[in-house]
Amino acid sequence: MLHRLNKKWLVAGLLTAGLAAVVVRAQDEAPIFTTEIREVTLHVSVLDKTGKLVTNIPKSAFKVLEDNVEQPIKLFRREDVPVSMGILVDNSGSMNDKRSRVAAAALALVKASNPDDEVFIVNFNDDPYLDQSFTHDSKKLEEALSRIDAHGGTAMRNAISGAITYMKTDAKLDKKVIVVVTDGNDNASGETTLEQLLRQVRDSGVLVYSIGLLSEEEAREARAAKRALNSLAETSGGFTYYPKDLAEVERITPEIAHEIRNQYTIVYSPLNDNLDGSFRKIKVELNSQYKGATVRAKNGYYATPAAPKSSSLFNKP
Repeated sequence: MLHRLNKKWLVAGLLTAGLAAVVVRAQDEAPIFTTEIREVTLHVSVLDKTGKLVTNIPKSAFKVLEDNVEQPIKLFRREDVPVSMGILVDNSGSMNDKRSRVAAAALALVKASNPDDEVFIVNFNDDPYLDQSFTHDSKKLEEALSRIDAHGGTAMRNAISGAITYMKTDAKLDKKVIVVVTDGNDNASGETTLEQLLRQVRDSGVLVYSIGLLSEEEAREARAAKRALNSLAETSGGFTYYPKDLAEVERITPEIAHEIRNQYTIVYSPLNDNLDGSFRKIKVELNSQYKGATVRAKNGYYATPAAPKSSSLFNKP
């Protein structure tokens, strides 16, 4: 079943992203709802010098800085929580000979993920298409990934923007992840600039992981694509992989699932509670015991009031 992008809601999705009001849950207590306290949630990955995940770091080793001011950590945990995940696959003409291997790699991602994850599939070329809405059914996901009609251009920014807005309206889980597989620079997202998309990513809290199957023969386009993919990863706290060949993609996708399932969650209430629309820079640090470790987390947010949910971004046929 195909759901084509509703372009009218693309702009709405970009304009309505904001900082959400919070739900505070004390350990072993019922949730307390309030609109007076804001929270920022960080999903943090830590890797050692060899690139392996470090999963046994205590709360006391972490420090969170917002605009260079240390913030008290309200909640800290490392556990394998289910996520709402979108898998976005480039279906442009240049992907024709790659799609079957990419589909297999995407299924490997699903199989390596938490079994309670909810997953949707978007295929994109000149437009994004919601080929499978949120589901736990791997058979339905496999069918959506097997719909290969590779042609046209690459509307990657539109696809990511649409996926974020779809998550905002339909996702049932707190932690949200997008995994993008593409082989080229965006050449069809006229409605969405990279700057607009980065703003939307920051405000959504969605982690963006990308796999760039970029050709060295088209160096200029490859450089532009790398800039976009790297910016999305840095902004969200995700990561971008550049495999040397298709075989490596099938190794990367379970690695992404492993990282998602082994992240630290850190929540804090900003000491500066002024909703002035300014950008607040975030930095997560570790103490000297973990010198040389790499910390990945989103790099900031805009201090804006919570926005109402927009309507679904995808039209039904």
